[in-house]
Amino acid sequence: MCNCDDHDHRNISRRAALRGGLAATVATATTVAAGTSSAQTANPYADPAEPALPPSNMELDLSRAALVVTDPQVDFLSPDGVTWAVVGPSVIEHNTVENIETLFKSAKEAGITVAVSPHYYYPTDHGWKFEGALEKLMHKIGMFDRKGALNLDNFENSGADWMPQYKQYIEDGETVVTSPHKVYGNDTNDLSLQLRKRGVDQVILSGMSANLCTESHLRELLEQGFEVAVVKDATAAAILPEGDGYLSALTNFRFMANAVWTTEEAVANIKAAS
Repeated sequence: MCNCDDHDHRNISRRAALRGGLAATVATATTVAAGTSSAQTANPYADPAEPALPPSNMELDLSRAALVVTDPQVDFLSPDGVTWAVVGPSVIEHNTVENIETLFKSAKEAGITVAVSPHYYYPTDHGWKFEGALEKLMHKIGMFDRKGALNLDNFENSGADWMPQYKQYIEDGETVVTSPHKVYGNDTNDLSLQLRKRGVDQVILSGMSANLCTESHLRELLEQGFEVAVVKDATAAAILPEGDGYLSALTNFRFMANAVWTTEEAVANIKAAS
């Protein structure tokens, strides 16, 4: 016969132990955060000296891996782009343009799938009845605008075009150029289908912009069962009075991604897996 008092006592003790363990974890994380705050004040993007989260154990298997680059386009990455005034300092600081090219070159040399997820707006997209703050801004400044889905008039060297140094990799007849994503994430395009059809379930993720399209692609890919490593210096973001988009994304990359690598680490991992 069950002794209800003993049963209740055990449940209460178990809950108390769980609360105690959680409290200890929170206390440890708080102490670690306090201990690293001075270093991160000097460099807000620096890795924590004593991370509270478990380290990555992601190992690349090139037979099922792909490089995915979000929005490698003029409007984000060139001084001629419409967002350069707010993203330029971040792009320059992280050497983003050059690092993305390094990833393209390394992926091509390794023979893995390379996919680009672009952002395009057609005239019909300007008929939307509501937008978020960044959507309003992008439509207002004509970001990523094209004449139409089947029209490449004035596309060459426009803000929607690829960065010139990337064209040799993107336009080689082998790179997957997905249908455009329309807000931030790849749930509105065919990226996941294209990757699945190639037997890909590991993604090396880079591109623009860190806290918008890149982070949204990370979230969607994770939800769909992909293993994702984000290359943190092959992205960048706007710095506005509302906040530093790169810092926001970097925090979430650390919380969610299967791995967070530098470009140097990503290249080394690709070579090691070859």
